[in-house]
Amino acid sequence: MEMLKFGKFAALTLAMAVAVGCSSKGGDAAGEGAVDPNAGYGANSGAVDGSLGGEEAALRAITTFFFEYDSSDLKPEAMRALDVHAKDLQASGQRVVLEGHADERGTREYNMALGERRAKAVQRYLVLQGVSPAQLELVSYGEERALVAGSSEESWAQNRRVELKK
Repeated sequence: MEMLKFGKFAALTLAMAVAVGCSSKGGDAAGEGAVDPNAGYGANSGAVDGSLGGEEAALRAITTFFFEYDSSDLKPEAMRALDVHAKDLQASGQRVVLEGHADERGTREYNMALGERRAKAVQRYLVLQGVSPAQLELVSYGEERALVAGSSEESWAQNRRVELKK
């Protein structure tokens, strides 16, 4: 089951990398990578010509954001997905839970604090994008809810995360 989740994540990441690499058109009046601010809502869900609908849907599907060892810094790919989530949250007013996690290394107390710092980093980013803080609940599980069992770098990398739960 864990390998299936990892395989899906790897395939989605590869698809996003290809889509982002192939999407540059140059000379865009609104700037490179401009996104229709109305895309993804009601009658305007998806771009009219289909050019951004697939990429935005792929970003919307990402609800787990991974971190480097002993870090709470957001990665650029996480920020792109969080931009789409922020737009959705602003439009819907929906509440979400941001669950912070850490790998098994470090003390229980340190990992709880690290999970909280990671969840707060996602919260800060979403608030800067215009999401109301009242829509965001933070929880830290530290090392207690490992996604992948094991004591390898691959396992630890999957456990250093924040999950956005609707």
